[in-house]
Amino acid sequence: MNPKKNFFRKVLSNGMTVILEKRNLPIVSVAIGVKNGGINESLEEKGISHFIEHMLYKGTEKRPNSKIIAAEIEKNGGELNGFTGEDITAYWCRMPSRKLKIGLDVLSDIVKNPLFDSRELEKERKVIFEEIKMRKDSPHVFVVDKAHEFLYENPFGKSMIGDEKTLNKIDRKKISSKFNEIYSPNNMILCVVGDCDFKKLVDFAEKKFKGPKKEIPSFEIKLKNETKIFERAGVDQANLVFSYHLPLASDKKNYAARVLGIVMAGGMSSRLFSEIREKRNLAYGIKEESDISLDFSYGLIYVGTTKENVAKVKKLILKEFKDVADNLTEKELRGVKEQIIGNHQISMEDSVGQMENLLHFESNGNAREYYDFEKNISSVKLKDVKDIAKSIFKKNSFVALIPKNN
Repeated sequence: MNPKKNFFRKVLSNGMTVILEKRNLPIVSVAIGVKNGGINESLEEKGISHFIEHMLYKGTEKRPNSKIIAAEIEKNGGELNGFTGEDITAYWCRMPSRKLKIGLDVLSDIVKNPLFDSRELEKERKVIFEEIKMRKDSPHVFVVDKAHEFLYENPFGKSMIGDEKTLNKIDRKKISSKFNEIYSPNNMILCVVGDCDFKKLVDFAEKKFKGPKKEIPSFEIKLKNETKIFERAGVDQANLVFSYHLPLASDKKNYAARVLGIVMAGGMSSRLFSEIREKRNLAYGIKEESDISLDFSYGLIYVGTTKENVAKVKKLILKEFKDVADNLTEKELRGVKEQIIGNHQISMEDSVGQMENLLHFESNGNAREYYDFEKNISSVKLKDVKDIAKSIFKKNSFVALIPKNN
């Protein structure tokens, strides 16, 4: 089956975009995405998008509490979840395809009719406070969060989960006002991957979603670079992140940036895994990740090592970026392209992962472009990869959390 031939997309009169990748399997993954996240928040309201996401599972008039909402999905063999990103918030479920109507009804209800019960809001505020503590207590997550902070000025630089100061200012009135300001059909994407009739899906969205078009606020994104090392008692390993800005999603060179990330730290055959772990035994974990959007784009490399080897690991990372800029060959490039394309094809098997991919591409333009991924990777030029590596070598950010001496 050719996924592109089984892809359908339509922008409705109410402004909502409906997308479907049809599959002949008895499983369907469904999401309603809202094109809003941390990127759309002022400094004073940081965390409100994530707070809204939590609250939408807490009850509607038809389903007055979280247990009823969850049970309607789970007792029909499904699973229910959601996520908040920097540029999109999504509410999703995975169901047997014969139960699609139930999934659509539950998701549409929670994104249209949340109660925002005051007691539940105060309870969920405490839950998010615990989530903030969890992120801070995890050395890996702490340095990744700091890496983002060191690449961007506020408000975008501040974590989209917020902090106790910003969250304590968010009451029912503010959260309800923000919801009403943003949650309109023209800011929503209905995405389905699985066995579904597209016409029926479009009919559902047109009948179920109505209302005036609304504009999501935006704030200027200012880039920066910063280096800092933190100390903490009670940790045994140094955690470090080397991070850098990348071309935006609107720039085709973002595919060269994706290739570069895999060259550097994409698996056991990557340059940094070989240099840092295999040759020198300096680390166990070496990972790369990137977040590429229309408004921001960055990549990072994470390494867990000993306190004494932090400077050495950073030097090795810089050395490899310089070597890629000077010496990357067409042969190595071809091998990495094959790796990325193969991994991409394997990732398409999971309907939830595919649903998230389509949401991401739609929020950044048009989900149909997702199906050109392999072509765009194949067309990456050696010079573009080398040029991006050269720019990263010259300009980057660095953060490390190291054990504190007693």
